[in-house]
Amino acid sequence: MRQLRLAKDVMDREWADPGLDLGAVAASAGYSRYHFIRAFKEAYGETPGQYLTHRRIDRAEDLLRTANLSVTEICHLVGFSSLGTFSARFKVWTGLSPSEYRAKHVGRGAALIPGCYAMLWAGGWRSKPGESGGQERDSGAGHRGSRRSNSGEAG
Repeated sequence: MRQLRLAKDVMDREWADPGLDLGAVAASAGYSRYHFIRAFKEAYGETPGQYLTHRRIDRAEDLLRTANLSVTEICHLVGFSSLGTFSARFKVWTGLSPSEYRAKHVGRGAALIPGCYAMLWAGGWRSKPGESGGQERDSGAGHRGSRRSNSGEAG
């Protein structure tokens, strides 16, 4: 059971990675892929794939309610590589399409978080294949006009 918890922790940490490999997660737990699927389902009541999908859909629900991002951006932020798959699984899980879910739940709380902040919080923008660099952008904020003396007092 300890190995299964460790593998579940890996999925909980890396759920947004679209390349999260079930084989690697199973190996980290010391199981073959198929034995891991059976053991995980016996312990948690769903397969690792179902667990990961539910985790991603739960996060997508949060973003649809709170962030000013497109459905496509949210789809990619939560680890789906296909908008069609994301929308179909979202509808099966919630009974609503992502757009219907947003229309039903937006406005029932705080204002939407601007998309740029949500994207930065989620780790920035992923590079497209063939592009160099990518995620890190230096705005220079915090470096200009901010000098301190060695004693730690503002100068």
